[in-house]
Amino acid sequence: MSKPRIALYPGTFDPITNGHVDIIKRASNLFDEVIVAVADSKEKKPMFNLEERIELVNKAVRDFPSVRVVGFDILTVDLAASLEAKILIRGLRAVSDFEYELQLGYLNHSLDDEIETVYLMPSLKHAFISSSIVRNLLKFNGKTDHLLPQAVQNAIGKRV
Repeated sequence: MSKPRIALYPGTFDPITNGHVDIIKRASNLFDEVIVAVADSKEKKPMFNLEERIELVNKAVRDFPSVRVVGFDILTVDLAASLEAKILIRGLRAVSDFEYELQLGYLNHSLDDEIETVYLMPSLKHAFISSSIVRNLLKFNGKTDHLLPQAVQNAIGKRV
């Protein structure tokens, strides 16, 4: 029997958006298990703390049986090794994402030559969504229900 194909999808997910969920859904169709890894990222000064973001991601992926969620504050390649994941998932929304993501992919491969990075694009209807756009809308009580999974929208509505 072959080893399960485990993919790691790391990010800050502050908050998780429909674009992220679209990438997770696509990845779950390609791999045996997808681990969504929520980075602590204190240097980014996230709107939601790590525990809140993990909770929001869990709500967003509850219908995906092959997906699990973990938090982390170590190098992504070290986390991948500890979870026996050889594949990193990265989302690409636009050409502007590509240069940074390509450099990151090369860096991760230089740190662990068994790591492969797979780049997935969200559906066109989600291509413009970013967590930073959502955070800006939330600051001004803007409409976000079309950008966030319903369970996340409900949870955020109670907090903001």
